[in-house]
Amino acid sequence: MEIFLIILAFIVLLLAMIGSVVPALPGVPLAYLSLWIGRWSGYTPFDNTFMGIMAGVTLVVFLADYFLPPLILKKAGGSKAATWGSIIGMVIGMIFTPIGMLLGMLLGAFLGEILYAGKSGSTALTAALGAFIGFLVGTGLKLLLCFYILYKLIAMLIA
Repeated sequence: MEIFLIILAFIVLLLAMIGSVVPALPGVPLAYLSLWIGRWSGYTPFDNTFMGIMAGVTLVVFLADYFLPPLILKKAGGSKAATWGSIIGMVIGMIFTPIGMLLGMLLGAFLGEILYAGKSGSTALTAALGAFIGFLVGTGLKLLLCFYILYKLIAMLIA
């Protein structure tokens, strides 16, 4: 049973990494769940203090991913049209490739600003870049958390 739980922890962590990029999966909560599964296996002796600290870190990353991208977009002069355009563009772009997802997000934010917010080309481009930077910041934080958890799981198994 312990081996099954360790394998399950790594599978859940892999899903968390995918969810850090794909908006449809809750990457951050899945990453934290992988720690619990690892703890339940008995191979990873994560104590209550570590789990509490990781709960706090997980919450901070979750909230930062929720609040930072719109704040960065707003600082770049973007509107809700850019936000919705970037989301729609990202979803459509996911059909093609990860690069299509990024380009779709940029194009969606740009078109949202031009078509719906009535902004000029340079202002819309600045907003689109703000949406892109906000996405990178949020995704980067989530991936950092996932890779740290991967490191902790592997380190505990090796030790």
